[in-house]
Amino acid sequence: MTSLLEQLIPQLLDPQAKDLAETVQWWVLPELEIEDPFPVAVLGEGPPLLLLHGFDSSFLEFRRLAPLLATRHRLFIPDLFGFGFSPRPRTTRFGPQAVLQHLELLLQRLPQDQPLALIGASMGGAVAMDLARRCPSRVNALLLLAPAGLSGRPMPLPPLLDRLGVWFLSRPGVRLGLCRQAFADPEASVGPAEEQIASLHLQSPGWAEALAGFARSGGFAGCGAPLPPQPLHVIWGDQDRILRPALKQAVLDLLQQPVETFDGCGHLPHLDHPQQVAERWFRLSDQTSFAGTD
Repeated sequence: MTSLLEQLIPQLLDPQAKDLAETVQWWVLPELEIEDPFPVAVLGEGPPLLLLHGFDSSFLEFRRLAPLLATRHRLFIPDLFGFGFSPRPRTTRFGPQAVLQHLELLLQRLPQDQPLALIGASMGGAVAMDLARRCPSRVNALLLLAPAGLSGRPMPLPPLLDRLGVWFLSRPGVRLGLCRQAFADPEASVGPAEEQIASLHLQSPGWAEALAGFARSGGFAGCGAPLPPQPLHVIWGDQDRILRPALKQAVLDLLQQPVETFDGCGHLPHLDHPQQVAERWFRLSDQTSFAGTD
């Protein structure tokens, strides 16, 4: 049976998104007791590198960064559980524990003879922190791009409010506004291709139910402490309109080390400045330890 993603690939306006979508493999994870397979983009050669996208997004978020990193790494880019184009059975509970369980099962299928590095963007940064603590012997380094969810505490939405929030996020005008807010220069950066990718996964069956369930769980929050033992580096943009100053200060207080700031960059360094992110990662990964570098 042809998946929704495979049906949508010919419609993609962004050539890099189309190229990345065509690398997707469909992995069956019987331990989850879900018959439908899960999408994982797999490309490149070299040491394994796992990329984790942000809230209500998909693996396509890494369309500009992936081809750069693939010159030196074997990339594995899954849709997080309950997000993107992943299956969403109605009987499944959605939330942080399900996301992490799914990733731990994926890790069991990755090369076991090489250390694994993580790159997490926005909420994916919080996911990366949790995963690194859970799997200290597998993960050897982390790069977080404008991480969200490191501070604070979970705030579950009660029934009705969760549905209202999902309805709000489904409005085309809201999605366009959030997409524009994420870039440093929306007038130059946001066009039909970006608008399409920001909303394409909403066509996935069960999108609204899964997102409401995730909201009821409280999501990822307070994931910055305790810090994982692996080398850690954080990048964010000087024009990030998603991470407000109070959130940034809370992250600084948790990390107790410098954070690198990219000029002319919004909440998506991997989209605003993919070449700079890739070059920075290559420099960091060549070091045995890069905690506290600037």
